[in-house]
Amino acid sequence: MFSNLSAGALGLSLDHPTAIDLAGKHGFGGVDPDLGFLRSLDGTAAIAEHAAAVRERGLSWGISGLPVPLTAPAEEFRAALADLPATLALLSAAGVTSVGTWLRPMHDDLNYRRNWVLHVSRLNLVGELLADAGLRLGLEYIGPKTFWSTERFPFLHSLGEARELIAEVGRPNIGLILDTYHWYTAGESAADLAGLTDADIVSVDINDARDDRERDEQQDLDRRLPGSTGVIDLAGFMTAVRAAGYTGPVKVEPFMKSLAEQPVDDVLADVSQRLRDAINT
Repeated sequence: MFSNLSAGALGLSLDHPTAIDLAGKHGFGGVDPDLGFLRSLDGTAAIAEHAAAVRERGLSWGISGLPVPLTAPAEEFRAALADLPATLALLSAAGVTSVGTWLRPMHDDLNYRRNWVLHVSRLNLVGELLADAGLRLGLEYIGPKTFWSTERFPFLHSLGEARELIAEVGRPNIGLILDTYHWYTAGESAADLAGLTDADIVSVDINDARDDRERDEQQDLDRRLPGSTGVIDLAGFMTAVRAAGYTGPVKVEPFMKSLAEQPVDDVLADVSQRLRDAINT
């Protein structure tokens, strides 16, 4: 596995070339692709040249976002699905191998079963297009009770449920985005990660939680840097991820507004060190 710079996940407004430079400067092993930047390049040859330059810096690609809203109204979903092949062609030209999205853990109108059927149907369509382009899809479940309990019908918000959904869809290019924060707020332990393999995991996020809140009081967008409070068992989580033979990107996604107010080099030096400690310990 490798440390990955995801500037957006850190709340930092960096253009793509700057993110690449800073990832190299601070010893990250990878950087997230920027779809907008790829679109600005002049054709697939220019995209391939850009990707080669990134590799020459010793950097791998992280994960790109899936530009298809899984729970959107039917017309909006169909339009996004029709546009998806062109987007995937750009990502493939750059050598990007995976995209990801999160699973909305509640719905005001669809009960659990109807929402499940909707997700299976739409993930089959998305997964087929991704497979044709040679890309994997990572799905992130969302754990905080303060989020999934805010609408009429809670939906899946645990590792077990996410794995069941992926199994029912039945496409080998669909796997998990694992986040320590959701793992912790879902009440899970290292034992729940046992048996996972590299084929099951598309991407990994590591974060910590506030130490002045109980688990069910944690807010999704109010996290801490990994290892800051010790509320989350980062060592147990990473031991399980290593046991799975995971080889992909590991990033930090704390949603801390204070990071954007600090010198960017200080933030990235700190984050890079935290990632190295987590990966190598």
